[in-house]
Amino acid sequence: MLNYTIYENSNSNQWVTFVHGAGGSSSIWFKQIRDFKKKYNVLLLDLRGHGNSKATLKTVFKQKYTFSALANDILEVLDYLKIEKSHFVGISLGTILIRQLAEMHSTRVQSMVLGGAILKMNFRSQILMKLGNMFKYVLPYLVLYKFFAFVIMPNKNHKQSRILFINEAKKLYQKEFIRWFKLTAEINPILKCFRQVELNIPTLYVMGEEDYMFLPSVRQVVERHAKSSKLFVIERCGHVVNVEQPDVFNENVISFLQTIQ
Repeated sequence: MLNYTIYENSNSNQWVTFVHGAGGSSSIWFKQIRDFKKKYNVLLLDLRGHGNSKATLKTVFKQKYTFSALANDILEVLDYLKIEKSHFVGISLGTILIRQLAEMHSTRVQSMVLGGAILKMNFRSQILMKLGNMFKYVLPYLVLYKFFAFVIMPNKNHKQSRILFINEAKKLYQKEFIRWFKLTAEINPILKCFRQVELNIPTLYVMGEEDYMFLPSVRQVVERHAKSSKLFVIERCGHVVNVEQPDVFNENVISFLQTIQ
């Protein structure tokens, strides 16, 4: 089972589950914990092979890495903790896992907050994936990861996010990176489905105005999914919105969650 940390709030019966992105860990939410635990029960997860969810002999031979399998990892923790329903807050690739979980088990998802959401791979991100596939067995994964981080988060004000994610990625192993990178093979069809199908689940997209790779497609989807989705764009902010602008992120996400019964 995934490593997890909980912060219980005796005055609330609602849960908020935080899901980090590829190469990160639950530690990327350190700027959210204080504000969210005042109002909610908080669950932090380390995804398979990340943080303290290290691979064991048992997990090495576990079912292959697919978005469905990784979403079921999250569900396993919810079942273990007897959490029937939760709000979910994700960043980057974590948003794909949350949406996949909502597709599979919509009754367990009270709302979705998708930060730095990935809904479509533009031309530049497609080139990145092809380069990664070409060199994933040749170059040390950290070289690739640093390159990806710089392309996705190029500006001076993105530096903190880049450093944080690179430092977290150092805790991965080469084989683990390759397992996760192979997920890119199934990313386009699954994202196409997400863009086409609107779920009846309250959804807030929180994007940085400088998240040039992913913001345009999110704008288009929110227009089409207007019944369930809202978009909040943070000024002077890149991809990792919860790290770059934590106060703005926390205030607007908590305000959104408080509108949901």
